[in-house]
Order: sequence, then structure tokens, then C-alpha cells
Amino acid sequence: MTRILLAEDDSRLGKLVEYMLAQNKFSVEWITNGADIFEYAMYSEYDILILDWMMPNVSGLDACRQLREAGYERAIIMLTAKDTVEDRVMGLDAGADDYLVKPFEFNELLARLRALARRSTQKIQQEVVEIGDFTLNRTTKVLKRKDQVIQLSPREFQIFDLLAQNLGVVVPRDIILDRIWGLERDITSNNIDSYMKILRKKLTEVDGSIAIKTVRGIGYRLEA
Repeated sequence: MTRILLAEDDSRLGKLVEYMLAQNKFSVEWITNGADIFEYAMYSEYDILILDWMMPNVSGLDACRQLREAGYERAIIMLTAKDTVEDRVMGLDAGADDYLVKPFEFNELLARLRALARRSTQKIQQEVVEIGDFTLNRTTKVLKRKDQVIQLSPREFQIFDLLAQNLGVVVPRDIILDRIWGLERDITSNNIDSYMKILRKKLTEVDGSIAIKTVRGIGYRLEA
């Protein structure tokens, strides 16, 4: 299933696009603050970003430019009421793969999304990933060091997988909370610390070549 991040601050349009995409078998996550675009895109696995140009705090145009400068390679489509040739050039020069002017027909958005999905040469996720002397299988939800299986609970596996997706990069606590527990959660940073302690113990017991590092005041980083 194609995963999409929708950044749109118009609640009516956002709800409509989210609903219509879900009806057409897309997996959609909708945000309304432009300041969240960069972290959501960099710390999650989306196939396509749909960015409204005029977002609060950070515009979709600026977020697109920041992502490309940081090496982000996934597809980006820009939504905007700006329809001059100069505006289109500006959006494409910022790194957008496509540009759709409001108001638009939903069928056209669908067609453009399908085209971007076909053009994408990057896999959503590798099913089996090697990290140091560990092997992570996302299909079977199994982590091994060589032939030894490390027993992880479903939640521990989710946390480890998130860190593995961002190997060598600090994953903020807020991102961990949001990605693993979602918006409806009854968990604190102390709970995250407890999970990290358990994961570290299990990794240490098998004497592997990877470690979870704490970056004080920010989050955690997996190092190989």
C-alpha cells in the first residue's frame, strides 16, 4: 500500500483529501503544521509527500527545499493556488516532482499520485536489513545476531525497527512517541527509557556490534 504524508492546513480540504485517498487504498497521515513536515518525512517511511505551499510556520515550499538539501529522495507533489509560470518554476526548482493548482479535480490528483508511484525506484522498506552483525526481518518480525534469535516483544521490535530505519541519526523522543504509540497514548518519557533499557540489555547479552546511544535532552541513536 502506498503511504502518503498530507500536509494541508485547510481542515475542510484536508479531511476530504484524506478520506478520498483512504477510499482509494492509500495509507494517509495528515498534518496541519508546516513545522512538522521535515521531521515526519525524515523519520517515517512515506512513498509520496503532498505539501500545501502556504502552510503555517514553515511553508510547504521551504519544507520541500529543506528536505532536498538534506538528501530526501522520495516523491513530492506541491498543492497551491499559485498558478503563474514563475510560481511553477519556483516549486519545481525547490525540489517538487509535480505541481497541482487549486482547485483541482480529485481524479487528477489520483492520476498524478499513481504516476509518481510508478516512477519511484526506491523500495518502501527492505524486508531484510543487515545492521552490523545483526539481521532484521520486517516480515517475520525477527531480529537475529548471526543464527541467534533475540526475543523482542512487538513494541520492542517496533522501537528497534524505527531506530534501524534511521541508523546513525538521532530519533527524538517525540517522534518515538508519535510513531510507536500514536496521538492517543498514555505513556511518558520514563516509559521510553524503560524500553530502551530492556533493548540494551538484550543486545548486550548477545555481545553484538550495535548499541543504542542516548543523546541527552533529545532522543536516541542506533550505532553499528
